[in-house]
Amino acid sequence: MAKHTQAHLSRRILKSKGMDPMTKRQIEYYMGAKLIEIGIEPKSAIYRWSQADKGMQIEWTYSAYWGDSKKEVLMNEGNL
Repeated sequence: MAKHTQAHLSRRILKSKGMDPMTKRQIEYYMGAKLIEIGIEPKSAIYRWSQADKGMQIEWTYSAYWGDSKKEVLMNEGNL
């Protein structure tokens, strides 16, 4: 079985409400805990926020990349 090299956490929020800073910190904390749980050092990963329009809501996704996925993201951004 292939090893995973990325993880994602999503949350839908009403457009009118916006992303609360506390919610953002909670998601970042949970991502770190998730990485530790699967044996990845959180400081070795890179993180990116993205959002998608879902009608009256926006879906915010926090993504962590390590290993081959980290290299691919950095190459696509021109940072490698």
